[in-house]
Amino acid sequence: QVQLVESGGGLVQTGGSLRLSCAASGSIFSINAMGWYRQVPGKQRELVATIANGGSTNYADSVKGRFTISRDNAKNTVYLQMNSLKPEDTAVYYCNADLKKTSWSSVFRYWGQGTQVTVSS
Repeated sequence: QVQLVESGGGLVQTGGSLRLSCAASGSIFSINAMGWYRQVPGKQRELVATIANGGSTNYADSVKGRFTISRDNAKNTVYLQMNSLKPEDTAVYYCNADLKKTSWSSVFRYWGQGTQVTVSS
């Protein structure tokens, strides 16, 4: 019933920029934190950035100063502005949302299908 759909991925040259978005839809009572993770084949998924519903943020050291996470609570959407991209940023990027479907349910983490970001050197 809950779906997260990412968009905005693609091919970009080193030093370029991309803006990812992820919209949550379906039966949602409330959303706590939202975030972005990325994964390269053969490696574990790693945290990129998270944002709480109050707006506080956390970033991986590798992206600090280059990436900015934001959210629009009215649209249940989280964004990731990526600047000064490097080849090592190449990965599949996944968004997540920690949410409750009803007022009495537990909080679960939901994931999008991922969007490919490729940075050429």
